[in-house]
Amino acid sequence: MQHQENEATLFQLMKDKLYTPVVGDILDGMGYYHQFLPQSIRPLRDDMKLAGKAMTVLMIDVFGPQKKPFGLLTEALDQLQENEIYIATGGTQRCAYWGELLTATARTRGAAGAVVNGWHRDTPQVLEQNWPVFSQGCYAQDSSVRTQVVDFRCPIEIGQATIHDGDLLFGDVDGVLVIPQQIADEVIEKSLEKAAGEKVVRKAIEAGMSATDAFAKFGIL
Repeated sequence: MQHQENEATLFQLMKDKLYTPVVGDILDGMGYYHQFLPQSIRPLRDDMKLAGKAMTVLMIDVFGPQKKPFGLLTEALDQLQENEIYIATGGTQRCAYWGELLTATARTRGAAGAVVNGWHRDTPQVLEQNWPVFSQGCYAQDSSVRTQVVDFRCPIEIGQATIHDGDLLFGDVDGVLVIPQQIADEVIEKSLEKAAGEKVVRKAIEAGMSATDAFAKFGIL
């Protein structure tokens, strides 16, 4: 429990102090060039932010009624843990991958958000739960005869980013990025330093310093 409390404090600090551009800059500087998910994956509302550990989910297309509708979807949902983010990809996005009841399940279990490389539905009912969901947009078509979950807590790829179970995810209005868990502490520490430095640079520029002089003095732009 103490570990979960420490994680919750860290993730809240990220949401309060950081934003994806500065974290992306740090990852670039460390040689991790493919950490952003595709730009088409957006928050349902611009003020939504998420920070937590990835719980990865792999989906495939199916065609018609299945012996086990939805595949392993309920099993994946039922083992979600506090501070985890449900992140799913796979198939050809012919239907909604997320909706009202999945949001209620994950939120009630203490999960930190959901990211789907596809569509969501039940938009008003999801929004009223005030819980961060990121997707490519809304589409009402049901998934039961069109897709199913075939695995979870497995490596997945979305765009150019590879996501392993337990990696950190951070998302806001500018996008969603992946922080590999083995470098997470260093990335967050450097990101907090850069975010604080950018505030200093902005004040200097607003006080009249040129962009050239600011970059020469602070090395940040």
